[in-house]
Amino acid sequence: MTTKRQPTFDPKTFLARVGKGRSIGNYDKGQTVFSQGDPADAVFYIQKGKVKVTVVSEQGKEAVVAMLGRNEFFGEGCLAGQVKRFSTVEAISDAVISRLDKTAILRVIREEPAFSELFIAHLLSRAVRVEADLVDQLFNSSEKRLARLLLLLANFGKDEQPEPMIAKISQETLAQMIGTTRARVSFFMNKFRKLGFISYNGGIEVHSSLLNAVLHDQPHIES
Repeated sequence: MTTKRQPTFDPKTFLARVGKGRSIGNYDKGQTVFSQGDPADAVFYIQKGKVKVTVVSEQGKEAVVAMLGRNEFFGEGCLAGQVKRFSTVEAISDAVISRLDKTAILRVIREEPAFSELFIAHLLSRAVRVEADLVDQLFNSSEKRLARLLLLLANFGKDEQPEPMIAKISQETLAQMIGTTRARVSFFMNKFRKLGFISYNGGIEVHSSLLNAVLHDQPHIES
């Protein structure tokens, strides 16, 4: 008598399908996924597109704290006791996003080691990114911070293939993310363009030469 072999669990396939506690939404550019203060009751996974994460202080000052793209989770604070959302997430391009109810994701974390491995890898990657962002803010010039941000947005240095053409992002948003003024961002962007590090073709195209300049700490990028 042969035993029927159980199919291998594929986390990416699981996330791409609708099921118990799981849904998939299509978001237009500019559409809000959730707002600061909303109930924190689900985790989201980006199938396609990009989103930005913003926080507004009690004084009404807004800051962009992250840009996230394909194959990234967000909203995982609900698993750590977060009752209300601390941030607002908005699509900055047309996006396809999976929503997993808190109970659904806790269940699959318990029952499927392959999913647990994927999710833990995400959490570790996010922790490393936050630490790197802190070091960046403390020790690097605003010019280097902008260069690093552009490279991250274009997926340079990630496991996946780089996406040199990034969505249209205002210089004001870039300034918020690196903690400087719009005028400084404009100055550096013009400098990067003249040096051939970036170009404008309906959006910002980031060239690998910017990565080389940052890695080798060339004098083009002042410290």
